[in-house]
Amino acid sequence: MDMDLLRFATAGSVDDGKSTLIGRLLFDSKSIFNDQLESVEKTSQDKGHGYVDLSLLTDGLRSEREQGITIDVAYRYFATPNRKFIIADTPGHVQYTRNMVTGASTADLGLVLVDARHGLTEQSRRHAVLLSLLRVPHLVLCINKMDLVDYSADVYKQISAEFTAFATKLNIPDLEIIPISALQGDNVVTRSTNMDWYSGPTLIHHLEHVHVASDRDLVDVRFPVQYVVRPKSDEHHDYRGYAGQVAGGVLKPGDEVMVLPSGMTSKIAAIDLFDKEIPEAFPPMSVTVRLEDDVDVSRGDMISRIKNAPEPSQDIDAMICWMTNAPLRPRQKLAIKHTSNSARALVKDIQYRLDVNSLHRDLDTKELGLNEIGRVQLRTTKPLLCDPYSKNRTTGSFILIDEATGVTVGAGMIND
Repeated sequence: MDMDLLRFATAGSVDDGKSTLIGRLLFDSKSIFNDQLESVEKTSQDKGHGYVDLSLLTDGLRSEREQGITIDVAYRYFATPNRKFIIADTPGHVQYTRNMVTGASTADLGLVLVDARHGLTEQSRRHAVLLSLLRVPHLVLCINKMDLVDYSADVYKQISAEFTAFATKLNIPDLEIIPISALQGDNVVTRSTNMDWYSGPTLIHHLEHVHVASDRDLVDVRFPVQYVVRPKSDEHHDYRGYAGQVAGGVLKPGDEVMVLPSGMTSKIAAIDLFDKEIPEAFPPMSVTVRLEDDVDVSRGDMISRIKNAPEPSQDIDAMICWMTNAPLRPRQKLAIKHTSNSARALVKDIQYRLDVNSLHRDLDTKELGLNEIGRVQLRTTKPLLCDPYSKNRTTGSFILIDEATGVTVGAGMIND
């Protein structure tokens, strides 16, 4: 497992200093290049700043830089000697809920930023709710701009206590609360001398050492087949492998497996990674599996263990984030994509809309609008091989597609 890669999603309100924080991480971990730095220094001078505005590093699009706004999900890559990182930087406004769902759906960790002067806002609560709904296993609350409250331990304690009390209502297995100043660099990469009352880790130390191996489901084998590999060359004319990304469990040569939906059984003959055989495969590795028997396997099939297979189901009960202007209504027909499998789906019922700020369930709702989240019943044209999202975030999720335009209009998380 690529344990030295951490995907994290950042969420914060407009002026909480998110771009400055990411800029500080890139700057202090030496993950930026001199030409980038020179361009940022020049832009900072042109704008009349008396300091190098690190937020300019992340606000990549020039028109956005000029307007000072960040909209879509921007992915950033940086590395330290201990780990590689992919940052999904998501906008904070309620009208960008879908962007946050997109950015956080594959994250190992969610980073919520609050301004020490304002404390918890409705927005920061909503970010925490979304991260818990998406089952992001680790959460970091960064209390930023501590320099503007004189590095006060009392402010930190008050916000910590309030957020911890709120987090107990949510499903957040691991929470860390770190006081920082992204602008000055306190506790981001280097330990702050201004906050000697704080004994926890710096942000980068926490990001480097947070343990993500145990978050993946290593018990239930799930291998959705993306395509069948049959080289037409003379030297490999007998080769037949099934390529895909391991979504759960550990696969080893010799394991007895079952191919779904056919129910045919076989044993794993070998597992190939690029051009070499490997002794085992686990999430999220992309590999090619070869079987001992010549069973019929095609794209969209799932390889699992014989006694531990997902239940095929045509009735899907899920939480859905709706991502387009035209509302979702009962009786609507959509295309559904689940792992490497595709089908069509009919909306049977919308049970409730979830208020992402208060967790209140609106049972009278008849439709879901743009950026709204609700519980929906679907009926699919063929059985899908799914697990609850709480058990497996890959086999427990799907997307909905408008058949006329091919546009993704919804993202779903299958309920237990």
